[in-house]
Amino acid sequence: MVANQVRHVEPPLRLTRRGRVVVLGLLVVLASLASAVLFTTASRAEQSPAGPPPTIVVRSGDTLWDIAARSMPSRDGQAAVDELRRLNGLSGYGVAAGDVLILPRAV
Repeated sequence: MVANQVRHVEPPLRLTRRGRVVVLGLLVVLASLASAVLFTTASRAEQSPAGPPPTIVVRSGDTLWDIAARSMPSRDGQAAVDELRRLNGLSGYGVAAGDVLILPRAV
């Protein structure tokens, strides 16, 4: 290296005030888009599935307990009966053969 040559070093990258505003604006836009995507995905997850709810026709000799045990075997019996009553607007526990009951959707 020759003694007269001066080594030129590039200064570190510096952002002007306008540059910082532009970078901040881009970050805000990206954050907004990400939250919009997450919000729409979350709101779709809460929507109930399309189509009519499942139903069952009460057979002769059936009780709410029998229907709850057949249609919701993994649930507690009394909670399942209460759910059937709530879904069908039943004030009592009696059902008659031929009644059509709405069942809860599978989770």
